[in-house]
Amino acid sequence: MKPEHQSTRGQMRQAIALLRRAALPDQHHLGWAILWLVLAALLEVLGPIMGKALIDEHLLPHHLDWPRMAGLLAGVVLTGWIASGLRYLQLVRLSGLAMRSVMRLREMVYTHVLLLPMAFFDRAITGQLVSRVTNDTEAVKNLYIQVLFVMLDSTIVLIGTVCAMAWLDWRLMLIVLALLPAVLLIVWLYQRWSAPAVTRARALRSEINGQMAESIGGMSVLQASNAEARFGKRFASTNQDHYTARLSELRANAWLLRPALDMFNIILLAAVIFMFGHREMTATEVGILYAFISYLARVIEPLIQITMQFSQLQQSVVASARVATLLDEGTAQEHTAAATAATRTAAANDSNAPAVAIRHLNFAYNEGHPVLHDLSLEIPQGDFVGIVGHTGSGKSTLLSLLLRFYPAKHGSIMVHGMPLDAIDNERFRAEVGLVPQDPFLLAASARENIDMGRGLTQQQVEAAARAAHAHDFITALDQGYDTPLGEGGSRLSVGQKQLIAIARALAGTPRILLLDEATSHIDSQTEQIVQTALDELRGKVTVIAIAHRLSTIRDANRIVVLNHGRIAEIGPHDQLMQINGGLYQRLYLLQQLAA
Repeated sequence: MKPEHQSTRGQMRQAIALLRRAALPDQHHLGWAILWLVLAALLEVLGPIMGKALIDEHLLPHHLDWPRMAGLLAGVVLTGWIASGLRYLQLVRLSGLAMRSVMRLREMVYTHVLLLPMAFFDRAITGQLVSRVTNDTEAVKNLYIQVLFVMLDSTIVLIGTVCAMAWLDWRLMLIVLALLPAVLLIVWLYQRWSAPAVTRARALRSEINGQMAESIGGMSVLQASNAEARFGKRFASTNQDHYTARLSELRANAWLLRPALDMFNIILLAAVIFMFGHREMTATEVGILYAFISYLARVIEPLIQITMQFSQLQQSVVASARVATLLDEGTAQEHTAAATAATRTAAANDSNAPAVAIRHLNFAYNEGHPVLHDLSLEIPQGDFVGIVGHTGSGKSTLLSLLLRFYPAKHGSIMVHGMPLDAIDNERFRAEVGLVPQDPFLLAASARENIDMGRGLTQQQVEAAARAAHAHDFITALDQGYDTPLGEGGSRLSVGQKQLIAIARALAGTPRILLLDEATSHIDSQTEQIVQTALDELRGKVTVIAIAHRLSTIRDANRIVVLNHGRIAEIGPHDQLMQINGGLYQRLYLLQQLAA
């Protein structure tokens, strides 16, 4: 068996599992829809039977019983109307189910993405990820409508019609059934031909979104580098590949779906008429011929509807498989009940434990290329510790491990006496705050950027802003705390953005505050404000600052100097400056000369 067929079957299994998972709360609607669609199919089957009775009992014998004839004609019209009405109502029901399921699915995917580890985002492309959350989940809606209505309804009508044909003349019904293997062959050929093209087209659409998002995000650099033409050619090449993949899919549709089935319909109609041509045409045979010709349309049309859906179905299955693959990504931390209970038990007994205790920590992004080597460090509660070193010394890696962006597989990290990976995620995020190097601000008000959906009171927001020395400039804005800051905080200076970020971190009342080179992009005046804020936190919050500007952490209790993933020096500023030729002394003096 070829690998692509295994992949197609795997995608179908993933799609079906995803459908069931998202539609679980509405499964009772599916049961009622099937019941009403079966009733609609039965009513539709009755039409040709009543037409046959009209021909056999009244028209051919010239037995013009007008009340009965009118009743039969009214029955044909009425059953058709009721069947159509029932189908419409079930289409509305199942479309509602599809919309609600896609809404749940989109929320499920977004929530899952928020919990993914940073290692995932190291390799993810933003535009492609957005495409999965938006375009691919929307494509799942088509899968619901096609599978739950079009194919379900067509299958029920087909089964009902074949049963009615068997009741009228089972030999002629066998001729009709001879069409089914041919249809299955068409579907099989279509899957063989179109599946690779559909999968490639969906992947290339994500690539187009990714390139567009990347170009817009880096437009200033792109134009400054005079790279417009090069990026335009790259985009055109991807777009051409997408066009070629879609064209291959459309060729499969053009050859193997409607045209082929229309041809089979003509062949089947000719075969049925030919068979009747060799019979003695009694009045009963004429009625059966009418019923069979009527039923042929009811057999062919569902088959056409089913096969015509395979184009969209194939795309929806691929999209569903991509969404399912994203949902299968392991979250940053999936805790057992025992780990959560252990966290709660230890919560009351960590007052004497160090804030952070690192023991023999080793780490490598790729096996065989270690970044950290046998690190051991203990940070008491309330201390202010600076971590410095040249580029590539392991500062950011250590911070990422402390934030649980990556698991520490070799060695251990303890926070307040608990293993880092055993702490309940909600508690960890509440107790550990982060001020990143590049502050992220929402296109929202100052209050919302500090609150971040935590439901803080105005007093709590203001207290955090005062602690970060951001209150004065916020109140000077047009609408104070309710002033919209613009996309990415465009109305603020870089330093003001950083103070908002510090206020946001402090608003969560963390016990540990991590700063990732928080002063590297701000002016000296703002740096002094940040230093004042950090000094005021001394003894209340454990501060661990990754610093490029050594002046920021000059007053720290201890400064840890990293060199090639190892602790080279450790101590307060004055002590480290007395180490002649020491690494910290050289870094500090170089910065002083540069200033």
